[in-house]
Amino acid sequence: MIASLAGTVQKIESGSLILHVGGVGIRVYVPRTVLEDVGGVGRRMTLHTHLLVREDGLTLYGFENEEDLQLFEVLLGVNGVGPKVALSILGTLSPELLKSAIMREETAVLQRVPGIGKKTAERIMFHLRDKLDLGSPTTALPLVSDVDADVIDILTGLGFSIVEAQAALQHVPREVTAIDERVQAALQYLDQS
Repeated sequence: MIASLAGTVQKIESGSLILHVGGVGIRVYVPRTVLEDVGGVGRRMTLHTHLLVREDGLTLYGFENEEDLQLFEVLLGVNGVGPKVALSILGTLSPELLKSAIMREETAVLQRVPGIGKKTAERIMFHLRDKLDLGSPTTALPLVSDVDADVIDILTGLGFSIVEAQAALQHVPREVTAIDERVQAALQYLDQS
């Protein structure tokens, strides 16, 4: 099947790209993070892909790296998680944040993803716990507190990507605990970068 595509971005749509490959425009559905990193029409890019074959058509999903592709494929194995929900997860949570939430059994982190309720979050936790390499319990994975999740919501509401918001939070000192102070510190970091 189609394992990867390399071509020029011909068109950017909501939830997908048209990639011009060898004289053919191919629609590839991508997570929001890929759309945010595209950089505009005319850019050359390579996507690792998953081809979904159904009775009513062929659908291609693309990712910037193999880790995201593998995570997408594992998510498709969860009962009740289709390609749209899997893309939503990957567009909202970084792989590290997802692994951290699963390792700590924090279903609330998954429930912040549009389209995921409590039962689906629990199914994802149960299914992925044994399928992902979560490392040892002492491995330092980022802990997302409720305060940090609220800060991420505020920053994304201001137009920053989830990746930018997470990066900014990593540079906010842990001793700053109030939401407004964490938002202000994150905004100062984002303003400098």
